[in-house]
Amino acid sequence: MATKEKRTGAATITGDEPARKMPPIPSTTIAEEPKAVPARPVAAAPVSPAAALPFGRRNYTIMLAGIGVILLGFFIMTLDKEEFGFGFLGLTLGPIVVMSGFMLEFFAILSRPKNV
Repeated sequence: MATKEKRTGAATITGDEPARKMPPIPSTTIAEEPKAVPARPVAAAPVSPAAALPFGRRNYTIMLAGIGVILLGFFIMTLDKEEFGFGFLGLTLGPIVVMSGFMLEFFAILSRPKNV
């Protein structure tokens, strides 16, 4: 004998079982809908312009210094008088200065801004 299944909310009823009747819910247990309470406007805390920025003044200063050091490193590489820049300035000093500038940039991004 084939059974037919009906799927309801949480229980599965097969065709062989008699349907169970749920007892009626008393009207006293049904909660009344809450009355709408008028919402009061909440005053927002004043936000200073410095708090809206993701970094602090110190972070931006270090970033600008890092950009300056990077540009200085590239300028040092152009000062090399050897052919194709294969001298000390183009192969050693310039790249070291550029890498120090990038390290300054990483430090500026990863350091936490000081709260005033």
